[in-house]
Amino acid sequence: MALRPEPTAPFHSVQYALRVLESVAGHSDGVDEEQLSRETGLPSGHLAHLLLMLRREGYLEQISDGSYVVGESLVLLGSGGDRGRALRERLDRTLSDLRDSLGAAVYFSRYTNGELEVMRYADGPSTPMVNEWVDFRSAVHATAIGKCLLGQLDHDGRKDHLSRHRTARLTSRTITDERLLLNALDQQPPTVPVLDLQEYAVGTVCAAVPVTAGASVGCLALSLPVEDAHRLRKAAEALNQRAAPVMLSLVI
Repeated sequence: MALRPEPTAPFHSVQYALRVLESVAGHSDGVDEEQLSRETGLPSGHLAHLLLMLRREGYLEQISDGSYVVGESLVLLGSGGDRGRALRERLDRTLSDLRDSLGAAVYFSRYTNGELEVMRYADGPSTPMVNEWVDFRSAVHATAIGKCLLGQLDHDGRKDHLSRHRTARLTSRTITDERLLLNALDQQPPTVPVLDLQEYAVGTVCAAVPVTAGASVGCLALSLPVEDAHRLRKAAEALNQRAAPVMLSLVI
């Protein structure tokens, strides 16, 4: 399975964040922002944004003299035996925070062994998850999650998937023509959230953004009842901004 070459905006943020973490890790007694800017080549404004994100996520800590040291989250994710548990706990916290801040059910999914798999999700009484009335694995063509994952595959990968799953009509808005679906995937900008406007289920709208780590294909997604559709695009953009920390945790 090959991936499309276009990187997403969060992808670039992750590369820069890794550069910052590598630099900080090389200074056991801490390093200040000015030195980090020299070592990473990042302008101060961009570096300040990254440092804020890395502190918020617990990857870095700022000590009393203002310099930065490695944080607890980085230590836990970097430790072999506890990494799996630490990653699951971090994803759960991130998804719960996103659910509360966005007011929507939130999902983390991957494309594994040729199939969609929802790995983790966060919902609640006021933010219910989508009613899976048709198995998500059979409805990749109709969901924001599925289209976002397919969009990260190359043409042959998409054709292979569609050869194994019929593009059934689930609502009046579902794209069932394979040629039209492939064309829509080709035209989808990698930095723009993928939307599902009642294509999978009447009464529900969704958005998904790519979360790519190495050769793996994944995404973050959210769902809203159709009466909250006016909030979808703004919530999707906020979700896109939070994709970088999730990607970072997957590659550390």
